[in-house]
Amino acid sequence: MAQQDTDQQRAGVLPVDDEGYVIDTEDCEEREAAWRERGTSRPITVVGNPVLHKECKDVTDFGDELQQLVADMFASQRTAEGVGLAANQIGVDLKVFVYDCPDDEGVRHTGVVCNPKLLELPAEKRRLDDSNEGCLSVPTAYAPLARPDYAEVTGQDEKGNPIRVRGTGYFARCLQHETDHLYGYLYIDRLSKRERKDALRQMAENEPRYPVVAND
Repeated sequence: MAQQDTDQQRAGVLPVDDEGYVIDTEDCEEREAAWRERGTSRPITVVGNPVLHKECKDVTDFGDELQQLVADMFASQRTAEGVGLAANQIGVDLKVFVYDCPDDEGVRHTGVVCNPKLLELPAEKRRLDDSNEGCLSVPTAYAPLARPDYAEVTGQDEKGNPIRVRGTGYFARCLQHETDHLYGYLYIDRLSKRERKDALRQMAENEPRYPVVAND
């Protein structure tokens, strides 16, 4: 077991806790900067772009192209001042998202998840939080949306190793939001028709603070 842990560290996997969840709260500043400095910021795709409205393809190649994509995603996320970014938000049809997000206690979490699957919580463990939610692909718009205040995602890291990520509060919302993206759902798809219309009105009335890809 100790040897396996050593091998994982050499492979670039985040350390894990006693329950097998990644420890994504250590060296966040250094890890985020290392990714971002290798990347190129790309414009953000917005609601209406077809790549946002279909399930993305599974990541099967964990080579150099994926590493560059992840670097570009961290760079793009920083430019847009976001806390999470899915690949299709920069026009890439692959199941991968990055995050650099605080939880409700202000603890920073930074990492990469490929091929995420969200754990379905039993009813007795579902405590809903109806805080406001926004999205880089629906710029300047916000709406309250009830989501569970705990989330757990399984998937793979950028090297293809299996991982488990969990979060509470705002970070739980981030994990659910980004996983949704990769299966073709925006947060506004979970709103009522009236709330969705209001969010799109907000978007139309304001200018995004970061570069976006205009829909033809």
